Amino acid sequence: MKKKLYLFSFLSIFMITLGINAQTTTPLIQSKLEGTVVDQTTNEPIIGASINIKGTTHGVQTDLDGKFYFQTGQKLPYTLIVSFVGYKTKELVVDGSPVRITLSADVQELTDVLIVGYGTQKKKDYTGSLSSIPTELKALPVLSVDRLLQGGISGAQVTQSSGQPGAGTSVRIRGGTSIIAGNEPLYVIDGFPVYNGDGAIDSGVTSGPSINPLSSLNPSEIESVDVLKDASATAIYGSRGANGVILITTKRGKKSQMAVTYDAYYGVQNVISTIPMLNAEQWGYLKNDALKDSGKAPLYTQEQLDQLGVGTNWQDEAFTEAPIQNHSISVTAGSDKTRLLVSGNYFKQEGVLINSGFDRYSGRLNIDHDFTDKFKFGLSLSGSITHADVAPDGVVQNILAMVPVVPVRDANGEFTVNSSYGAAVANPIATMTKQINETKTNRFLFNGFGEYKIIEGLTAKVSLGTDIIENKQNRYIPSTLYESPAGGSASKGSLSSLNWLNENTISYKKKFGEKHAFDILAGYTQQKTTSEVFRAGASNFASDEFTYNNLGSGTVITAPASSASEWSLQSYLARLNYGFDERYLFTFTVRADGSSRFGADNKWGTFPSAAFAWNISNESFLKDTEEISSLKLRLSAGLTGNQEISPYQSVARLSYYPYVFSNTLVPGFSPSSFENPNLGWEKTTQYNLGTDISLFNNRINLTADVYYKKTEDLLLEVPIPYSSGLESAFQNLGSVENKGVELSLKTLNFVGEFEWTSNLIYSANRNKVLSLGNGIDFFIPVNPATTTTPSGIVKVGEPLGSFYMYKFDGLYQEGDDFSASPLANTKAGSQKFKDLNNDGKITQADDRTVVGNSEPLFLLSFTNTFRYKNFDLVVFINSSYGNKIFNRSAADYELGTGFTGAYATLLDRWTPTNTDTRIHRAVEDPSAVLSDRYVEDGSYIRFKNISLGYTLPKKVASYLGLNSARVYVAGQNLITFTDYSGYDPEVNRNGQAALNSGVDVGIYPGTKTVLGGINVSF
Repeated sequence: MKKKLYLFSFLSIFMITLGINAQTTTPLIQSKLEGTVVDQTTNEPIIGASINIKGTTHGVQTDLDGKFYFQTGQKLPYTLIVSFVGYKTKELVVDGSPVRITLSADVQELTDVLIVGYGTQKKKDYTGSLSSIPTELKALPVLSVDRLLQGGISGAQVTQSSGQPGAGTSVRIRGGTSIIAGNEPLYVIDGFPVYNGDGAIDSGVTSGPSINPLSSLNPSEIESVDVLKDASATAIYGSRGANGVILITTKRGKKSQMAVTYDAYYGVQNVISTIPMLNAEQWGYLKNDALKDSGKAPLYTQEQLDQLGVGTNWQDEAFTEAPIQNHSISVTAGSDKTRLLVSGNYFKQEGVLINSGFDRYSGRLNIDHDFTDKFKFGLSLSGSITHADVAPDGVVQNILAMVPVVPVRDANGEFTVNSSYGAAVANPIATMTKQINETKTNRFLFNGFGEYKIIEGLTAKVSLGTDIIENKQNRYIPSTLYESPAGGSASKGSLSSLNWLNENTISYKKKFGEKHAFDILAGYTQQKTTSEVFRAGASNFASDEFTYNNLGSGTVITAPASSASEWSLQSYLARLNYGFDERYLFTFTVRADGSSRFGADNKWGTFPSAAFAWNISNESFLKDTEEISSLKLRLSAGLTGNQEISPYQSVARLSYYPYVFSNTLVPGFSPSSFENPNLGWEKTTQYNLGTDISLFNNRINLTADVYYKKTEDLLLEVPIPYSSGLESAFQNLGSVENKGVELSLKTLNFVGEFEWTSNLIYSANRNKVLSLGNGIDFFIPVNPATTTTPSGIVKVGEPLGSFYMYKFDGLYQEGDDFSASPLANTKAGSQKFKDLNNDGKITQADDRTVVGNSEPLFLLSFTNTFRYKNFDLVVFINSSYGNKIFNRSAADYELGTGFTGAYATLLDRWTPTNTDTRIHRAVEDPSAVLSDRYVEDGSYIRFKNISLGYTLPKKVASYLGLNSARVYVAGQNLITFTDYSGYDPEVNRNGQAALNSGVDVGIYPGTKTVLGGINVSF
């Protein structure tokens, strides 16, 4: 795999050399002065550029051909001032007609202002660590905003845990800081904080991958995505900043501009890869060998084996080519006082597993209005309706487990009920075809603000927002399915959530003299969330016709369940930015949070930070150095917190338990948790040293950071004595560290008619558990992927996500001593494991060890953008190196029992004539013994996105009645280099959980997509 990384040094990117220039002839307009304004790089006309005669009130704008003319009494020569948004203003003296004026893009103007917590700041004055999604990646078609982060931000590890349409991702900013509490970053959408803690909106009814709440946001509405990483940047969010903060800003209307924009694409998806399995004949031989090993008669005669043939390829039956489409339309308009944006979106993605999919309807209204020069108002309002047909949990495992000798349908055309060759497996095609497993979500997000300028530089701002979620989940398992109880089973669930936020801030910006600049912010915020969950179910219906719509007709009623919870947060915040002579910059931030989630004696926490930056390029000894455009050194330190645990963990609670007295069921209650008045925040201390360097007129831009994070007072659910009546309780114990390096290198390789830019991003993080409290060295978490031997461990000195199992030591051969083996019926061809303590026997207590972890050694992405005339090409490559994946599926389906479907690797299984192999003999032992034999290298290099587009010349577009038009084709996940044998190296069975990460147990596989799209503006 290491050799594959060198491919980055030899990548040869396709360059488009075909250019099309549309030639038209325009009659000469007689005037005192006429001319044309064009883009310096593309030579395309600039529509709407302003041309003013200096010192006068005379001014005009360019037309659709970029042309302008003056007919005044002003005598030549005179000076013109030419300007347009996004271009450098130009002054030039003209003395006759015609005149051709070129404007160059003002890159600095477009990127100089950063969105930071509770405001904006000039990039040259910023002291923290912040990364922004590159423009070329924002334009790529994705389902949700979290997908944009993958490979686009240094220090962000993004894992797409499931290929299920609408499913969420796991995002880690500079590593995981917590073991049990939340590790996801805080998302702030147009000023409203949204925590994507478990990545799911779930009332507990739907089986299968959780649906991502961020998928309700239309990516084409997004203007910018900025990621705050160090403590100086995130401390303004205090108790919610330990895992990083992602600021999402949506598009808004602009003054004196009106446009209608339509974006659309349509494509097809296919599964990235399938797993080679034994066909029917090959499986028949395996079945006979397993029976023979147990001393039983073979199932098939040789004649029957010859007749089995290929049989059923269950993966071919389950996977399909699936369409994906997206349509977005937006209208922007603006006057001197009012700017607005209205947009609508329809997105539909069918799954590569039959009968799965996701669709979204969404709309947005953004308004900004200036009542006076001092008072302005703004609002952001969005609504969405999403629907997901979710692949039932375990169905991919059943696809692999079904034996190939079983047909999908019987002789009567009905679905085969199940496979019963030692392990009863439900027909997965019937399951996906007949089960109803759906999630419907309505979401309304509003945030409005009023801002008043009290005096010059002093501004007060009040905002009020709300996030309302209504989620419904329905499931029905018909009586005809094997997994159904008698008469079918139905369940319904709902979740309602109301989250409101009020923020009140006052800011003061003032420059004293030529050298002293102050930017002061203070504020008070309050937030509260209330949630309700309800579930009900029934079974044994007289008919399947009503599905989940008539629970009362079921004769067996599942006990209904309901719950309600709420939490609230109050905060005080302050920030001081001070700059001296644009050389020495200081930032001091503090936030105090009071959270209802913590104990009565420990509800409040204070989170300070400080940062210093030195603009070295503004020093006299470098000011005249033309090669150095800018050079900045940054240093920061601070404290942030984590409150992401379920409410009420610090209080004494009672739970309902029925008891039987005298053969009578009597309701009762018993304690389910004890009061812990001292339960408080996880606290993360972080130090950051960074530099920003721009060379050769900003042609080369390098950002580098090194950091250290230590999280203490971990929120751990620890065992307590059984005599207490409980098993565990939350306490503040233990610590975890993360340390790493981040590099981002952006280069402008060629400029002019042919333009080539590159963006290389490198991240390396090292995670380690420092302490688990009370002298505890390790604990083994319950693995939700299996009920057999756990595969993970949390151990002091090791990273989170460590795998804990036997070490594979080959296979026993004839004449070996089998007495040390932990396996019954050990003989030649059985698996052998290392005796780590050399006591002559293999035991779970003494011979299991850490055999790797899911943490990558580094992440690397490489984006190249090419533009030639009207063509553009983006090639985005993403990679991960050094992470391990526990392939639980391989452990299960390489057993060789003949009870289930089997991996094709069993063709190389041990036999008396094939002893030089790592695959054990066929044996009727249904228990998988976990060893590093199934811990695989998860490294990969993936062509994540390749996009080729063509923009119509403006003259052609205007002839068609358009302001602009672009068509493109794109491919996603087209090529992957990996040694991993599963469906996809981007996998995590347990979603966003820090425990047991990197486990593959039949995950909904990822997809590769080819699509075509169009962007037009009227």
